[in-house]
Amino acid sequence: MIERLSGKTVVLGITGSIAAYKGAEVARRLMDLGAEVHATLTRAGAQFVTPLTLRTLTGHPVIVDMFEEPGEWQVEHVSLARRADTVVVAPATADAIAKLALGLGDEFIYAVALASRAPLVIAPAMESNMLSHPATQANVDLLRQRGAVFVAPRTGRLASGATGPGRMAPPEEIAAAVADLLATQADLKGLRVLVTAGPTQEPIDPVRYISNRSSGKMGYALAAGAARRGAQVTLISGPTALTPPALPGGETVQVTTASEMRAKVLRRFPRCDILVAAAAVADFAPFQAQGSKMKRSAVAGRSLELRATPDVLAECGRRKKVGQFLVGFAAETDDLLTNAREKLQSKHLDLIVANDVTRAGIGFGSDRNAGYLLFADGRETELPEMAKSAFADRILDAVTEDRNRGKGKPLRK
Repeated sequence: MIERLSGKTVVLGITGSIAAYKGAEVARRLMDLGAEVHATLTRAGAQFVTPLTLRTLTGHPVIVDMFEEPGEWQVEHVSLARRADTVVVAPATADAIAKLALGLGDEFIYAVALASRAPLVIAPAMESNMLSHPATQANVDLLRQRGAVFVAPRTGRLASGATGPGRMAPPEEIAAAVADLLATQADLKGLRVLVTAGPTQEPIDPVRYISNRSSGKMGYALAAGAARRGAQVTLISGPTALTPPALPGGETVQVTTASEMRAKVLRRFPRCDILVAAAAVADFAPFQAQGSKMKRSAVAGRSLELRATPDVLAECGRRKKVGQFLVGFAAETDDLLTNAREKLQSKHLDLIVANDVTRAGIGFGSDRNAGYLLFADGRETELPEMAKSAFADRILDAVTEDRNRGKGKPLRK
């Protein structure tokens, strides 16, 4: 067997689910791939599987109560956090996901996750109603925004006897997800990646504006994914309801209008290696914004005069230097591929992501996406529906592969 995780250290947290017994198999699968596994149990997890089982399996001490050795645990959780190449929580209950999202550190695995800057892999396991509850879904969304990778649970027979989604993914699938994640962990190291996200808002008056339905989720997933792969990331975001992702060594810049977006992007563009323009910049703005709120009685029957906003991506395409890689998005309602190809060529892009925004369940506001990758050399790849975090990784995979064909090295500053 190919040891894809040779030399890697994995901290595995097993929480209080009936699927906890499968956590031992996750440890075994990770070790089969060459990983050094340090297993931990929550107090509830220890009701399902014993520390002795995991210690015998991994060859390392298994901590359940981090206060059982009060002189050592404070050092140990930081030490493991620093050594970890990834932190895996499998199975992850609704309670575990909530604690990870809130940044609680009342048990050893949560303290490690807080202290570590290694990527976090989560394999949920719980009853269907708990999984679909808005609180759980909000916590999942928040963790994804921060860069966590979720291995989706399967549909099947649950502990209650009901059938539905919530069964933990197979251990071999979880181990493969960890291997895939770490294989791409540093493929953008040394590169500067500039990501734009969200909508812009073009004021009509002090209380009204023109905008669009962009939530920013795709751009935030791309920024988190690029940071996870080792890039120095700058995220320039229009107004969203999202929490900025963790960007070690990078920054998040907030803007409101297309003109502000243009100024911030053009200031940073000359020094970036890759620009991923996921923002839905408003195409139009009022010709002149009013200084005070327009009254309903004063606007009845009047027209709103519009002007075109700056085409930020096209301007970057005209300024592109050798070695820079530009990615754009085409959100279309008709003639998807035709319009995307035209945009790819006219804006001098290396890659464009084409989405049909009329398709239910994907695109604006959704946590899922699907579409096509169109390359400057004429290649086209269709991507099926998947979570935006996974969709972001597929885009970054394509960028990395295309640059490795000789399209660019890091710019010399």
